[in-house]
Amino acid sequence: MWWDDDTVEQTVTKQFVSNRLIPQEADRLDQPLSFGDSLTDCTYWEWIDEKAKKIFLVLADLGLPEKIFGLIDNSFDDEDLPIAFDEVARLALTSSKDEKTERKFYNRQFHYLWRRLDKGEHVDYEDDEVIPLDVADKKHAAKENHHVDRVTLPNQPSTMLSRCRVPLGPGHLSWAEFIGEINGIRDVQNEHLLSYWASYTHQGYGYILFTAAPEFSLKSLFTTMPSCLKNLDKKVRRRTVLYWVRCLVDTVCFFHNRDLSHGNIKPSTVMFSNDNLVFFSGFTRFHADILKGVTDNTSFDKEAYDYAAPEKLFKPASSPPTSISRSSGHSNNPTTIAQAPAPDPNHQAADIFSLGCVILELLSLLFKKHGRPFAAHRAAKRRSAGRGGAVPDSSFHKNLDQLESWMVQRVRDASKKDDPVFRGIKPILHVVEQMLSYDPLERPTANEVQTKMYQILAESCGILEPHCADRWDFGMEGLTLGSSPLTSASSSGSMPIQAARKSGSQDGELERSGNRGSGGSFRTAASSSQEAETERPVTRARNGSTDSEKSLRHFFSRDKTNQAKYGSQLRVTF
Repeated sequence: MWWDDDTVEQTVTKQFVSNRLIPQEADRLDQPLSFGDSLTDCTYWEWIDEKAKKIFLVLADLGLPEKIFGLIDNSFDDEDLPIAFDEVARLALTSSKDEKTERKFYNRQFHYLWRRLDKGEHVDYEDDEVIPLDVADKKHAAKENHHVDRVTLPNQPSTMLSRCRVPLGPGHLSWAEFIGEINGIRDVQNEHLLSYWASYTHQGYGYILFTAAPEFSLKSLFTTMPSCLKNLDKKVRRRTVLYWVRCLVDTVCFFHNRDLSHGNIKPSTVMFSNDNLVFFSGFTRFHADILKGVTDNTSFDKEAYDYAAPEKLFKPASSPPTSISRSSGHSNNPTTIAQAPAPDPNHQAADIFSLGCVILELLSLLFKKHGRPFAAHRAAKRRSAGRGGAVPDSSFHKNLDQLESWMVQRVRDASKKDDPVFRGIKPILHVVEQMLSYDPLERPTANEVQTKMYQILAESCGILEPHCADRWDFGMEGLTLGSSPLTSASSSGSMPIQAARKSGSQDGELERSGNRGSGGSFRTAASSSQEAETERPVTRARNGSTDSEKSLRHFFSRDKTNQAKYGSQLRVTF
């Protein structure tokens, strides 16, 4: 039970107090104060009722309710709370000094003094304060990832939020950087994003609360289908998958149109809830992979590598070496990419590539060909003879030819199905083919993908209206904390709201000391066409091009109607 002011006021009645005192002590409640000297007719109960309900609750919790009379005689009331630990001895709670009892009083008083954490707010809590949140699933949080858990608000068990913990201090984010990261995400509110709800600092850590508590991810779905999806009627489940495709495309449009990019699209950052609502996570430095401790440049994230756009594997010459690997030709021996002189990637185009990979996995789910079978097909031409060889490269960007043959087979499978949703597979795969172009300049924009997907789903699949349209506004547009918010150019003129600091903070600490960006942060896209024109296109290195004769390009070219409808103006690179 959380004791807010209303609960304290309604609970601590005269009957409540009397029931916790022996009869002789209860009789004193109606007596005038001993220190009044006839100057006041205030009784002990009236003092408790008007000034000392919280102190009485603390004493009752310690089994010392009778001590309330002595504290009142010494003029203590709730305004004196919190009482510093070295001052608790003045209360004379025991006949002789008892540090254990004093410590209990000191800690317990904060249960009646907690500060509310409201939507859109940031609060800096003192180390001994009680945080008004309940952990929803302690066993789940303890076993898998103690940096990310699910919490509920005080006395509101139905309001579930996701909480991420970030270490602050030397070697980690500073307080100012933490506030800067929050400013970069607090305005990005969307039903299909793990969106900022509130934040706070406590005991050397920063905590961020996000809307919706993720229960499943596509990564887990591709291994085991949860009951919330498995129990659906087969046709409903298929339509749900196509709803997800559209929702994900809509959401990428949402932040691309705000000059932002996700930068970390992969199955583990696409979450869905028990009611099958899909949403993105992983778009900030607070992503779970980072919170698990994968923060150094020597750690290899295979999933990120597999779903990354080709141009993301190159770093500017000034960048430190990275462990991301690529294969040369069909070799299975990775070579480290370090000090590679290449231009910065177009982050939004990279999002389109990664989104295309995820959509292709989701469509494969409709045929029960997702996960391992798909990965095995991608890596089929990269296996070493004999046993004990290196793990074959199953990334999307290194196996584009295999993706072509995979999509051709899925189109053939779809032609044998009666469900209307399968009529959209072929044109959707044509869009995906363009999204997976090696050259980022040849990929469609998010808006182009959205237009084509809506057209295909409506005309081919009979899915006319989004099931979650126009529910993006969370009512926190323009709110910022601290300074130097990581926002797009269009919103850079907004004035930040200063967050309350704990005592002892240094002036000027709010100014960010450089951009310590990390993979998975929302990025601001290039804002000028001149900047975009200076980017050097990445040339596709086609390995084994003789195996591409039976490409999806030729397969689709047999259907001129679909090609005209769904993007023939873009050059297909397969």
